[in-house]
This record gives sequence, structure tokens and C-alpha cells, in this order.
Amino acid sequence: MAARNAFADQVAAKGHDVENARAAAAGIEAAFAAGVLARTPALDAMLRDLAAALGADAAAGERLGGKSAEAARFILRAIGRELADA
Repeated sequence: MAARNAFADQVAAKGHDVENARAAAAGIEAAFAAGVLARTPALDAMLRDLAAALGADAAAGERLGGKSAEAARFILRAIGRELADA
């Protein structure tokens, strides 16, 4: 439960959406490593999608944000639903 709450807090934190998404993903990975959150195929797929979205702007040589921020928000909502159902 603490990992879920920490994820929700990070997503809702003030700051740039992309940076918040990176921090939220890192928090989930830390929870997996600590054994407090179970890795599922759905979460793995969402985290891979999130990583791809977060790298899209940098790979295109664009500034941080834009489509990456929009995609990150969408994927983070899906991860939040998955965590709530877990």
C-alpha cells in the first residue's frame, strides 16, 4: 500500500510531468526490488511504454515535454489504475 501511495504522491507532485513520471517509474522499480510490489506483465509493459515515451523527445532532439508529457500522463493514469486493482 505504501508503494501505491508513494506512486500517487509522485504523480501528483508539483513540477514537470516528465520529471515526475521518471521519478514515479523509479519508485515503482525500487518497490519491485524491495519486494513490496509484485511485478506483473501489465506493469512491465506499461513501464516499457513509459520509458519509450519519455525518451521520444530527447531522441528527436526536441525539448523536454510536449508529446512525451502527454503520453506520460496517459500511461501514468493506466499504471495508477493497475496498482489500485493489484
